[in-house]
Amino acid sequence: MAGLTLRNLGKSYGAVSIIKGLNLEIRDGEFLVLVGPSGCGKSTLLRMIAGIEEITDGTLSIDGQIVNDLPASKRHLSMVFQSYALYPHMSVRKNLAFGLQNLRMDRGEIDRRVSEAARILQIEPLLDRKPRQLSGGQKQRVAIGRSIVREPKLFLFDEPLSNLDAELRVQMRVELAALYQRLRTTMIYVTHDQVEAMTLASRIVVMRSGRIEQVGTPEELYTRPANLFVAGFIGSPKINSLAATVSRGGGGPSVRIADFAPFSPPPLERVDAGMTICVRPEAVKVGAGDITAEGTVKLVEYLGSETLVYIGLPSGQTLLLHGPVMDRPRQGQRITVGIDLADMHFFDANGERVEPVVLRETA
Repeated sequence: MAGLTLRNLGKSYGAVSIIKGLNLEIRDGEFLVLVGPSGCGKSTLLRMIAGIEEITDGTLSIDGQIVNDLPASKRHLSMVFQSYALYPHMSVRKNLAFGLQNLRMDRGEIDRRVSEAARILQIEPLLDRKPRQLSGGQKQRVAIGRSIVREPKLFLFDEPLSNLDAELRVQMRVELAALYQRLRTTMIYVTHDQVEAMTLASRIVVMRSGRIEQVGTPEELYTRPANLFVAGFIGSPKINSLAATVSRGGGGPSVRIADFAPFSPPPLERVDAGMTICVRPEAVKVGAGDITAEGTVKLVEYLGSETLVYIGLPSGQTLLLHGPVMDRPRQGQRITVGIDLADMHFFDANGERVEPVVLRETA
């Protein structure tokens, strides 16, 4: 296994800066997921770690050794790409063994590693088949197997599930999680799918425009997003964002959200005149809450075990409610929605999180 350290890491193509001064500690044995919108630099960063892309600025260390100029073949890592890239004329067995044969490894050791990888991935019955005889999920298992046989210190995955259909994606997510539990090797995984990030990662790195927005466990990112970007990117369905104005009076600050009555916020670290309040859809309630508003049901999406309800408020903004299937409201129905103060996330005028002040009891 291997730990990595990124210090002021940068990547530029001429005057265009893609990765901008990243600092990150990747722990030995963790499953780290790089997530962000297309073009944020996550795949470029993975290729820099792999040694496929040159590093423009800063340093990259693996197990304490700076590897900026070390070729990919000597970094003791293995990469699984978005495309399977299997040799069509070779059997699964030969696809798994080919890289080891090029290293002139002993035949007995090659057979041992191929057999072990096939056992781990449960592809033993497929060893004598050609790639054209495999399903998409089976091909992806073989591609992962090619990495496993190398017994690397570090696994890199570049959107390995994006070519699969929805059902196979779910299945392969489960298999990747199980593989990590068995191997406990450091894994770095790139995806634009935040559901994959939330379900696979021990920690998530959220990126935007070549920079890191937040690093944390899935729970930390979901319950305490560092800024509006993270709040909007992490979580499905997407969080509700409500513009708020703050006025100050003798009794303390008063917050006003369109369609809701003014209210006194909990004690906050700082208060701006213009703030944004975010609320997860599952925290929006029907008929009760610390603050309430009247709205009209615009759309109801029935998902079997749960329902998404889009509620149009008089100001024109839409509030999304996510809950279990109960008495489903009808489209066009007038309903009262409520929000509790404890479920609110506060962000300042710059979009940065504002934490509630913890009041200490005096003896």
